[in-house]
Amino acid sequence: MKVVGFNGSPNKKGNTACSLNIVFEELEHAGIETEMIHVGKKKIQGCTACLGCVKNQNEACTLDDDPVNEWIQKIKAADGILLGSPVHFSGVAGTMKSFLDRAFFVASVNGGLFRNKVGAAVAAVRRSGGISTVDALNHYLNYSEMVMPASNYWHVAHGLAPGEMKQDGEGKQIMAVLGKNMAWLMKIIEHGKQQFPAPEPVAKIMTNFIR
Repeated sequence: MKVVGFNGSPNKKGNTACSLNIVFEELEHAGIETEMIHVGKKKIQGCTACLGCVKNQNEACTLDDDPVNEWIQKIKAADGILLGSPVHFSGVAGTMKSFLDRAFFVASVNGGLFRNKVGAAVAAVRRSGGISTVDALNHYLNYSEMVMPASNYWHVAHGLAPGEMKQDGEGKQIMAVLGKNMAWLMKIIEHGKQQFPAPEPVAKIMTNFIR
């Protein structure tokens, strides 16, 4: 099994990456392969609402001059996904959000590419805004019918200078517990697939409140 992690920070060795790596350590200890993708410094345009992905049904965004389509296929091929973002004004970093908006919209309108995968999100923050950022990341996982493991507190670690979150004893434990629970959940799902097949996808009902 494999988990792909996305680091939304422009700093490859910052506190977001450190947090993701602690989760990765527990996954790898459980025999699960991991891959880190650094999103933060990439030039990722936001969704243009062209609806080309709805029309084309080719599992791809029509904006093809960045890595988003490659990353969509990496998520599709993986058993689990891990999202990490620094906190920018109590929210997800801009480049990360642009990637997530496009990738998860493509997935949702192309048959639910990410359904029933295991997904988790973490945030690194200096002081506050971490919970709202994790909540925003969880919206993508929840909407996509992914299965979400928990830890023993909200998935937030604290630190300012790169690597400083390693001094946050509780934050480190939160990430480690998340990694253990994620590995456990992934193995349960993998071993139960034959006996308990996943529910069939259903056609999305769209209700507009203005008639």
